[in-house]
Amino acid sequence: MSIGSALSIATGGLAVVSNNLALVSQNVANANTPNYAVESATQTSLNAAGAGLGVLVGPSTRQIDTALQAEGFRQNATVAGLQTRQAALQAVDSAQGTPGQGQDLPSLLAAVQNQFSSLLNTPDNQTQQSAVIAAAGTLATGINALSTACTAQRQAAQDDIVSSVQTLNTALGTIGTLTNQIIGLRAANQSTADLENQRDAALTTVSGLVDVKVLNQPNGGIVLSTSGGLALPLTGSGATLTDTGANVQTGAYYPAGGIPGVTLNGTDVTAQLTGGRIGADLALRDATLPTYQGELDEFAETLATRFDAQGLTLFTDPTGALPVSTGTPVQTGYVGFAATIQVNPAVTANPASVRDGTASIAGSPTGASAFTQNPAGGPAGFTTLIQRVLTYALGTEAQSGVPQPTPNTTGLGPNGTLNAPYVAPASLSDQAVTMVASQSQDSADTTSKLATEQAVQTNINSRMTAISGVSMDTEMSTMIRLQNAYGANAKVIATTQALWSQLLAMVQ
Repeated sequence: MSIGSALSIATGGLAVVSNNLALVSQNVANANTPNYAVESATQTSLNAAGAGLGVLVGPSTRQIDTALQAEGFRQNATVAGLQTRQAALQAVDSAQGTPGQGQDLPSLLAAVQNQFSSLLNTPDNQTQQSAVIAAAGTLATGINALSTACTAQRQAAQDDIVSSVQTLNTALGTIGTLTNQIIGLRAANQSTADLENQRDAALTTVSGLVDVKVLNQPNGGIVLSTSGGLALPLTGSGATLTDTGANVQTGAYYPAGGIPGVTLNGTDVTAQLTGGRIGADLALRDATLPTYQGELDEFAETLATRFDAQGLTLFTDPTGALPVSTGTPVQTGYVGFAATIQVNPAVTANPASVRDGTASIAGSPTGASAFTQNPAGGPAGFTTLIQRVLTYALGTEAQSGVPQPTPNTTGLGPNGTLNAPYVAPASLSDQAVTMVASQSQDSADTTSKLATEQAVQTNINSRMTAISGVSMDTEMSTMIRLQNAYGANAKVIATTQALWSQLLAMVQ
């Protein structure tokens, strides 16, 4: 090997060491940067006719397991979706009150029953008559509060969808811009590692919003689609997802019920946005919370009609009217009744109605038996109505030997597409207990599942860190090795310089 070749190789070696030291410095600086995958230089040994000519430095690359990364994206969507669902259901759960503490629905209903039981002993006691009305009012207010909580969380979900879609569009735009730059640099055989790390950060944002699949292309590009089959726009052509705000009411629903869908170029793609924060919000807005509302409306309607069937129209809407089903779907006519149910204004104006009744009942062989209202000036100790309320309105039979009509648990909601996940109990108290228990269990199951999925996410992140994360020990070890290599190459250069000096001296 000539002295010139040795000098050339050593000089090239110093350039390689400098390049690697720069990468070490960058890795150390980004040790705590989220989604940063450690970078390393690619090196190729050069030779000609078996003689070494040094080393060629190629573009720096990232240490990353794409299969594990894809698993991490899926898990991000799962955890983000459960967190969104948990927050909404816990808010509703909180509005339900603690079972047995007096403010939960079963306890409020039991309080009404207790006040009627006390009235049975002193039916002419005006204070006790007022106590019955007060307990009924508290029950109605409790039902209103639960309905309000459901509506508030549906509105929150709708608002979050609008906000999340905007965030998704921004992230997709960033990914599109970075992808175009990566493709250009790849074509010029330049490093794209930094840009790929930036793109992965944006992909992590997207994966928390919706469940996505990433297909890497040989030229550095990617194809991004949802698990629902929607290809997400990355080209920067102006195609964006769109969702508009909406005022969500108890009777509103998607589609065609006053709640808009998410569109892409004018096409509704709502059904294809599954998983993640957006998918969870859509499920809450369109299925979970409307089902809760439907169950609550059914309880309120059953409460009002069972009292009315026995001769006491105790619960009505603010106009004093009873909920009446007008056909199909089954709750047509009383969707949202839970939000407006209250004590009948006529009963409030005449507390003695809880003893005397509000109307006489003709009776039916398939429903309640006949009842004659206590007339004005009738017996002060009249207890017939009170006994009917305690035995039948709050019981499992409409009259002796005739079971109560079964509350609806299927075909609920304004468009009749929702179903309660339980069999309807016969009595009002059992209906209240079953409904509240079902909704509370839903919240508890979500919390439990979230804890499990977060543990899985932590495990995946740990595995990714082991592969792609910056190890300070490794970087320091590499730095020492590079320092030694730098010294060796510098020694070669110093030696060749000395040889050249000797040669020049010999010539002179």
